[in-house]
Amino acid sequence: MDLKVSLEQKQVLSQRMIQSVEILQMNVQELDGFLKELSMENPLVELEESHEEPAGKSELVRKLEWLEAADEQNRIYYGQEHAEEEERDAWNFSTDEGEDLPQYVLAQLLPLAESQKEREIYHYLAYSLDSRGYLEGMPECLMEDFNLTAEDAERYLRQFQTADPAGVGAAGLGECLLLQLSRRGEENPLAEAIVKDHLELLGKNQLPKIAAATGASLADVEDACRRIKELNPIPGSGFSSRENLKYILPDVTVVKFQDYFEVLLNDNSYANLLISPYYVQLLKEDPSPETQNYIGEKLKQAEWVVSCIRQRGNTLAAVARALVEFQKEFFEWGPGRVKPLRLLDVAEKIGVHESTVSRAVRDKYLQCTWGIYPMNYFFTRGVAAGGETVLTPELLKGKIQELIDAEDKKKPLSDQKLADLLKEAGAGISRRTVAKYRMEMGVPDASGRKCYR
Repeated sequence: MDLKVSLEQKQVLSQRMIQSVEILQMNVQELDGFLKELSMENPLVELEESHEEPAGKSELVRKLEWLEAADEQNRIYYGQEHAEEEERDAWNFSTDEGEDLPQYVLAQLLPLAESQKEREIYHYLAYSLDSRGYLEGMPECLMEDFNLTAEDAERYLRQFQTADPAGVGAAGLGECLLLQLSRRGEENPLAEAIVKDHLELLGKNQLPKIAAATGASLADVEDACRRIKELNPIPGSGFSSRENLKYILPDVTVVKFQDYFEVLLNDNSYANLLISPYYVQLLKEDPSPETQNYIGEKLKQAEWVVSCIRQRGNTLAAVARALVEFQKEFFEWGPGRVKPLRLLDVAEKIGVHESTVSRAVRDKYLQCTWGIYPMNYFFTRGVAAGGETVLTPELLKGKIQELIDAEDKKKPLSDQKLADLLKEAGAGISRRTVAKYRMEMGVPDASGRKCYR
């Protein structure tokens, strides 16, 4: 067995550096949660109004005074007095999740129930609804679980389907649309026939085939299909599951003034880190090494977190200012004006590594005149559009939409024709890229956009 000695360099991240990177990546909500956890594990940290600054002479006390001075500056700068906190809280989103679909349906049906068993059946059906508002496996499951006859199970199901939103409790798309047509109180046998037998042709916009199959005129088929398209295929869509509901709090706000833009950090959305006065007093009164070491370690942790939060704010503000400079046309004129921009461009502008910019914008949002946008929205790769022309996907989609809006609906443009017209306009991209962007825009293909009269 040979023994060798080799020299190599390795970069080892300390726990402090790892925490610094983690804090940089946190958005305001995550940072607020982190500070609350820190206050539970570090007794020196409080997330409340601080007290008068104690005087002290040791190095530890001087550090505590420095931190408390920072607290005072933060309170003055961000106006975190009690009355202002109450005013700010009034603007916060409510945590009330509101009424979900089962509750909404039961509120209509339970007052009409004539027995406890009927109420139980309605509860069973309401909480069997899927996210679309459909009921699958009924009435068979109802018969089995409640020992009902087929006739009684069907009766309860039909009564359940009378609730709003129209179409709730249907077994599938076809029944959902039929329930809504029936609810309208209009006799339309052709629309019902299309729903029952020709939904696939309707989905492909093949109206002449429907007319041939039903023996109706093309005009009548178009009218019936128009009525069907007015219906809601997903009655539960207005009551989507709130488990994944996420409220967005912007990390940065860009305010437009007459001659310039101001970048503001949303620092008032997370708790302010303060130092417990009890431990400050204990440090002065108890000179024992155990006390000094314990408080010293906890102080170092709090000091480092404060430093990391400040560095996070400085980096985030620098990135936001660079975005405003690079994407000035967007902030001036709105969506459709985003230019190709790389992380490297911003990194070089503010003098940091590309990975630092990536972490700084991760899961963070920017609010401006035009709405709230993910910060990575402003970083987009350019698409070669012929010669030296480079456009963003957003601009190309806008040009595609303009061509589609101006087309003859009786002879809609194919993807290849759209690609040819874009090339003529100096934005040449392939047919496949046109098809990709069109689908991302939710626009049907040429056959799906065709009008027959």
